[in-house]
Amino acid sequence: MIIMMNIPTDMQIDRVMAKLAQRGMEAYQLKSGGKTIIAVTGHAPAENAELFERMPGVEKVIVISTPFKLASREFRREDTQVTVKDTIFGAKEIPVIAGPCAVESYEQLRQTATAVKQAGARMLRGGAYKPRTSPYSFQGLEQEGLEILHAVGRETGLPVITEVTDTRTVELVANYADMLQIGARNMQNFALLKEVAQVKKPVLLKRGVSATVEEWLMAAEYIIAGGNEAVVLCERGIRSFETYTRNTLDLSVVPLIKHLSHLPIIVDPSHGTGKWRLVGPMAKAAVAAGARWTTD
Repeated sequence: MIIMMNIPTDMQIDRVMAKLAQRGMEAYQLKSGGKTIIAVTGHAPAENAELFERMPGVEKVIVISTPFKLASREFRREDTQVTVKDTIFGAKEIPVIAGPCAVESYEQLRQTATAVKQAGARMLRGGAYKPRTSPYSFQGLEQEGLEILHAVGRETGLPVITEVTDTRTVELVANYADMLQIGARNMQNFALLKEVAQVKKPVLLKRGVSATVEEWLMAAEYIIAGGNEAVVLCERGIRSFETYTRNTLDLSVVPLIKHLSHLPIIVDPSHGTGKWRLVGPMAKAAVAAGARWTTD
């Protein structure tokens, strides 16, 4: 990965790209932290680093071994912190996100929001657009749900988060929510990932039910490479042979992600187990593993 100086000229960038092409290396340009970055895909011999560091306009070259470049701990050693109003993910605090699965009415959400705030929650969640396995299930109140969520959030002082499920509604959802959620079903909806990358709102990226760690981090890479660095990862359980719990909560992924990536990670013990009596113990286990957690 080639980091250019603060204000490189087009000619300097073109020369670097041309040199890469001459050596048979594919690369693409992106922005991160206000800097122009040239990410080299495939295998790039380490001895090339010194050659490119001497080129005009180049600040430094970072050799990154993983396919996810911007999400990698090799790219950024320090932990990234994502701020949503006065709530910080990736710091020492444990910000709890709580709320109903779906927004059903103003009164339902107001009562829930009041209760979860009194219990210590820092953010309010609620689904306005609900992706369902069955086409006959309740799909959410849509824009009306967004309006209710926004109103209750302002009334209680809680920042709000809700899931965005369609590229056509990203801008609408962003107008009402303080943080956007990409659910497990849409983790590899690449068009949607590219769209939320264009919106300057923090993104909570849930792990797909059958997603590998690399696939999950590559999904985060789509968002970061598109220009939105405010990404929080959320482990919410994976599919396994077990049927007693809704999913199998993979807490081993928490220290693994903290080793591989600088992005903050939280855990959803509610969807991760599907059993209310397991939420408390698994939330504590998630914190012990190093996560900052979320629950319904």
